Amino acid sequence: MKKTIKVKNIEHIQKINGIVSKYPFDIWIHSKSGMVDAKSILGIFALSLNEELFLVTDDEVDTHKLYSELAEYMDIQQ
Repeated sequence: MKKTIKVKNIEHIQKINGIVSKYPFDIWIHSKSGMVDAKSILGIFALSLNEELFLVTDDEVDTHKLYSELAEYMDIQQ
């Protein structure tokens, strides 16, 4: 599953990383320049925050709670 995520500053990176790190399944952040493990704070810092970013999970996992926790950073309408 792929959803747009808005990461604008260091505080967002820290909060998003803290949230996704609680989940047992793989969570990735994709951009034009690459893909990083969302549980890797250094990986997220390596992304260009000026690009469109997407949070990606396997289709088989239940993401309702994750998306609820990340709601302020996501476009839930997608």
